[in-house]
Amino acid sequence: MAYRDEKLSEEKVFKDPVHRYIHIRDRVIWDLIGTSEFQRLRRIKQLGTTYLTFHGAEHSRFSHSLGVYEIVRRIIENFKGHPNWDEDERLVCLAAALLHDLGHGPFSHSFEKVFDLDHEDYTREIILGDTQVNKILRKVDPGFPQKVADVIHKTYSNKLVVSLISSQIDADRMDYLQRDAYFTGVSYGHFDMERILRVMRPMEEQVVIKESGMHAVEDYIMSRYQMYWQVYFHPVTRSAEVILTKILHRAKELYHSDFKFKLEPRHFKSFFEKKVSLEDYLKLDENVAFYYFHIWQEEDDAILSDLCRRFVDRDLYKYIEFNPGNQYRELMDLKECFIEAGIDPTYYLEVDSSSDLPYDFYRPGEEEERLPIHLMMPNGDFKELSRQSDIVEAISGKKRTDHKLYYAEDLIEQLPQDSELKQRILEILQG
Repeated sequence: MAYRDEKLSEEKVFKDPVHRYIHIRDRVIWDLIGTSEFQRLRRIKQLGTTYLTFHGAEHSRFSHSLGVYEIVRRIIENFKGHPNWDEDERLVCLAAALLHDLGHGPFSHSFEKVFDLDHEDYTREIILGDTQVNKILRKVDPGFPQKVADVIHKTYSNKLVVSLISSQIDADRMDYLQRDAYFTGVSYGHFDMERILRVMRPMEEQVVIKESGMHAVEDYIMSRYQMYWQVYFHPVTRSAEVILTKILHRAKELYHSDFKFKLEPRHFKSFFEKKVSLEDYLKLDENVAFYYFHIWQEEDDAILSDLCRRFVDRDLYKYIEFNPGNQYRELMDLKECFIEAGIDPTYYLEVDSSSDLPYDFYRPGEEEERLPIHLMMPNGDFKELSRQSDIVEAISGKKRTDHKLYYAEDLIEQLPQDSELKQRILEILQG
């Protein structure tokens, strides 16, 4: 029997708090899960610094990846026998679902911003490079790694396959909304996924939804909207991200100034020098990063030491509502006051902005991900979701942005009580 068709002697299952069970029958999938590159995802949190806000949010990219695989497995099980579904695409779908987050680094997006990296590029490199994952995929077929990479990169010829993993209603979002809601303990992320899976239909270019399932999709869209503002963009989580980002910037600055670290930042060296090999990238996970943060608390540089202590002990920055467009002058005044007070504004003052577009219809020239969700009407016609749903129409195309100013309140409090400078800083912060 060809490797691509090989089944395990008995089905393997992972007990899962969201989907109850993750079912594995394909030898290829089982072997991919056992690779060092996939196991590394156990050491990358799904929600970065969110655990400092919601203490249950300790789940990993590993569990999320298994969840996305399981949803795709269920979807294509339902597609069996449908004229628009090619069963030959089954394995590439499952592999892409499982491996779609393979390239995430520690603390994901904060890490990427500091070092100007893109986890999708590393996902592609792991799949196509000299890795255990690549060896397994090539056993299926020499061109199979490229197919999997193309699905994740959204360049695969079969757009229906791409839409299962990356669209406005895909397996990735359906898993992370429910999983993140479960582990953060909030109710916003829950929606009737079983209903959505039952009313999904494969078309040539993308999945569509039977009109009778519209209300379940409305619930899904609103759940995504609420999760972004109540969980993903939570101001306390963003405070922790600001401090994390400052730690990495400070360590990078010290490295380039020939600072003598007590513990040489060996695992960060290639990142500081912008010469990151795939091997270097895979060696750095959150366990390693946390080790450095603990050790750096003892470094001779007062700023690096302080920032690491804040992050490790959850001594986060305070924040206020702030509009950088309208309050630019106040921000400049605040920076000047900080400098005069001996507080470095580069590390102890930061404006952070978050924005989200919960749903959009197609706008020519914009990113492909904005392909709308289509409803299949009883007469066989297709209608874009917001044309039928008043709820979705109300939020379509509306980008919401939130700005916060983060600052080290304790450093301000340490200034002399009768200091005019302290009063000036407080006046600006209090508006």
